Amino acid sequence: MSDNTVKPGILSGFMELLPDEQAVFDEMKRTLSEVFRSYGFVGLDTPVLERTEILLAKGGGETEKQVYRFDRGDTDITMRYDLTVPLARYVAMRYPDLSFPFKRYQIGKVYRGERSQKGRFREFYQCDIDIIGDGKLDIINEAECPSVMCNALHALGIDDFQIRINNRKILNGLFTIFGASDKKTEILRTIDKYEKIGRDNVIEGLTDLGVDKDKAGEMLDFVTFAGSNDEIIAKLESLAGKDPLFDEGVSDLKTVIGAMGAFGCDEKNYRIDLSIARGLDYYTGTVFETCFLPDPSIGSICSGGRYDDLAGYFTDRQLPGVGMSIGLTRLFYILSEKGYLNKQNAAPADVLVLPMTDDTLGAVSVSADLRKAGVRVQVYAEQKKFKKKMEYANKLGIPFVVLLGEDEIKEGKVSLKNMESGEQAMYTVEEAAELVKSTVSSKSRTKCVTVK
Repeated sequence: MSDNTVKPGILSGFMELLPDEQAVFDEMKRTLSEVFRSYGFVGLDTPVLERTEILLAKGGGETEKQVYRFDRGDTDITMRYDLTVPLARYVAMRYPDLSFPFKRYQIGKVYRGERSQKGRFREFYQCDIDIIGDGKLDIINEAECPSVMCNALHALGIDDFQIRINNRKILNGLFTIFGASDKKTEILRTIDKYEKIGRDNVIEGLTDLGVDKDKAGEMLDFVTFAGSNDEIIAKLESLAGKDPLFDEGVSDLKTVIGAMGAFGCDEKNYRIDLSIARGLDYYTGTVFETCFLPDPSIGSICSGGRYDDLAGYFTDRQLPGVGMSIGLTRLFYILSEKGYLNKQNAAPADVLVLPMTDDTLGAVSVSADLRKAGVRVQVYAEQKKFKKKMEYANKLGIPFVVLLGEDEIKEGKVSLKNMESGEQAMYTVEEAAELVKSTVSSKSRTKCVTVK
C-alpha cells in the first residue's frame, strides 16, 4: 500500500450493508410500504435538510445537543433528527392542498449526533405512519394506527410481539385522584422508566418529586396491575366518577381496544398496560409501545400515540393527529444480530446467462429477450472457467442458469439448468422464460424474518 492510499472506512454510528443484507432491508421497506398503502396511506419524502428554526421550533434543550447543524451563507441549516417535526411543518405549509384526514407514511433517514453504541446509530431509517385531522380526529384512528402496525409486523414475519396500550388522560386523571397533580410531566417521565429502573427506584423518584411515599406505592401498584384487558378495564371502572379526565380516558381506551379487534388485530398481539406513559410531552391521548416477546430486553420496537397540537409552532389551525414509528435500522440490526433475517429472496436475478463461446453479444441478446418476458436476468461475460461461473451463480443464490453454446446457437434455443434440482434441458427462449417465471412464482416468497 502506497503512502498516498487512503484507508477505507466509515464513521462510527453509520450502518453499511453487504448486498444480500441490503436486499433484505429493501424488501422490508417494500413490504412495509405495501401494507401502509393497503390502508390508504400515501408516501411522503421531506427534505433531509431543514432550516434550524423549523426543527428547533419548540426550543433547544437535549435535542439541540444532538442535531447536526451548520451554516451555509446566511442560512442556519439542520439535518432532520426525526420525521415528525418535518411532517408538522409539511401539513401546516401544504394545508390548502391536502385532504383531511391526511394519512401519510414515510420511510427515511434521520440524523442524531449522539454517542454511538451497539444498536444505536447516528444515521438511521425511521418508518412512520400518521393520521392528521383538521380541527378534530375521530377516536377510531387511535385504533387504526396500531392495527396497521400489527399487520405490518406480521407481513415482515414478526409474529411474537405485543402492542401495549394506555391513555395519557387516564394517567393524568389518576395523578389528580391520588393528589399528585402538581408535577404531572415529571411524574409521567418517572413512571415511564419503570421497566428500566424498577419499582424501588421509581418510588424514590416520585418521592423526590414530592409525592407521599405511601401514595407513590399505591399509585404504582395501580398502574402496574397485571391482568386481562377486561380485568384492567374493570379495575379502572372502580374509580369511575372521581375525575372527568380519567373517565374520558377510560372511555377512549375501551373504544380503542374494541376497535382493534374489528380491524382484525389478534388479541394476543395487544394488551392494556397502564404503566406505559411515553416520555414525550406532546402526547395527549392513547399511547403505544411494542414489545418483541422473544427478547423484551431490547425495548420497544414500535411506539407512538395521539397528539393534539404538534403543528402549533407553524400554524394557528388545530391539526390533531395520531402516529406510530419503527426505528427500522435498529430493528434490522437486532434481527440480524440474532440470526432472524431470511436471505432466500436476496438473489439479484432469476437467471444467469453464461456464454459458452466468444459470442457475448448473442448472450446479451438472449438476456434482453428474457427480460422482455418478465424475467430478472444477469449476463456473466467474464472469461473464466465454467466452475467459477457456476460458483458465482451459487454464491448469489440465482436459481437458474442459461447455457449458450454452439449447439444452442445453431438451434436458436437455450439450455436451462435448475440450480436446485440439477435438471437441465433445451428450450426456446419463450419456453425458458415461462418455466422460470412459473417456478419462481410457485415458491411463495419467504418473509423477511423468521424467529427461531
